[in-house]
Amino acid sequence: MRQALALKIGVSGVRGIVGDALTPQLVTTFGAAFGTYAGAGPILVGTDTRPSRDMVRHAVMAGLMSVGCIPVDLGIVPVPVLQSHIRRSGAFGGICVTASHNPIEWNALKFFGADGILLRPHEAAELTDLYHQGVFPRIGGTAVAEPRHDDSAIARHREAVLRHIDMDAIRSAGIHVAVDCCNGAAHAATPAFLEQLGCRVTAIYVDPDEPFPHNPEPVPENMTALGQAVLESGADIGFIQDADADRLAIADETGVPLGEESTLAIVVRHVLKRDPGPVVVNVSTSRMLDDICREAGCPLHRTRVGEINVVSRMAEVGARIGGEGNGGVIAPAINPCRDSFVAMAYVLEAMAQEAKSISALRAAIPHYAFIKERIEVSPREVPELLRALRALWGEADLDYTDGIKAIWADRWIQARASNTEPIVRLIAEAPCEADARQMLDAARAVLSRG
Repeated sequence: MRQALALKIGVSGVRGIVGDALTPQLVTTFGAAFGTYAGAGPILVGTDTRPSRDMVRHAVMAGLMSVGCIPVDLGIVPVPVLQSHIRRSGAFGGICVTASHNPIEWNALKFFGADGILLRPHEAAELTDLYHQGVFPRIGGTAVAEPRHDDSAIARHREAVLRHIDMDAIRSAGIHVAVDCCNGAAHAATPAFLEQLGCRVTAIYVDPDEPFPHNPEPVPENMTALGQAVLESGADIGFIQDADADRLAIADETGVPLGEESTLAIVVRHVLKRDPGPVVVNVSTSRMLDDICREAGCPLHRTRVGEINVVSRMAEVGARIGGEGNGGVIAPAINPCRDSFVAMAYVLEAMAQEAKSISALRAAIPHYAFIKERIEVSPREVPELLRALRALWGEADLDYTDGIKAIWADRWIQARASNTEPIVRLIAEAPCEADARQMLDAARAVLSRG
């Protein structure tokens, strides 16, 4: 299957390569469908910094206006900022034009309800049905409302996060932070946020008019420049965000990436020390969370991959903290979504209150080898490939929460279809890299025969 022909529609929204699967016609129709679904009222619209953003944003707004909605243009904003602002402004919903961690040739629409939360699976299905039906309550030319503009979202979100953080401790610690904003949606918001916390900031890649300097996914292979910035500036910690700033990864004081799984682990350990309670993560998240919750005496719940799945379960069990191991921290009391600003604040608070380096905080958590791989496949091939893996892993405890996950006493491996790309993701975790690699090699051999 050619990746260029991919269009992903699901709980994460609508994603595709611009000019191929993602066209202005498709975007306008989805805008009209969402306006029909949300109702004829204000709908917030924000973007990341991709070159295609204006084309996609105008197409979205045209679709919304055609069914009587009032688009409220927030400009370039991090997606957690948009989500927070939906609730505070009383909007009927929101759309963020961003493909998050996908390469720059992609773009996407993320849809949010009036509660600022991603559409739940049944809601996303209803929206998709409206799109396919293509029957919308179009309005006449004299009734079309003009778009509005609102530039207050970033400041209001910053204030909301800082109200929940021990700012005095962080300011007193005098932490020096290097940050890579990937020329993305947080190019201005993140340096300002860190400076408000009293941090000395060394910021790289903060020009929204320049292309992404590297693949925007916040994984170790994309953190070379951040590591160099940490070393050259003498920073105490390095942060890197993806293009829409809902995910965060960390480099230690020597510039070495900790792995995106460490972000959530460090935050959860910090929060449970003062406020123990249920924790929710997805089924692909590291077993570090099992160790942390066991030590704290707190229950751990696992869900399907996808922010909305985690957020929904957190509400059900009254979780104080949770998220996804890809660097997505969710604190419902502050902002019930993946929020890299919340993650940064909690990590800095942990460093300040414990008077420890980031490497010392990481060392307090057990270490496992965690390896991810991706295999491009057609969606129609996925069921057959998963059946083949089930036969390979027959002696293990099998978990079908999302794809198939084989669990042994000290290791696990999972294969699942991605929500955002036409690939199967393979994830393995074991006591050492050789053991994790061995599991992945055996699975890849089965998939290649398939």
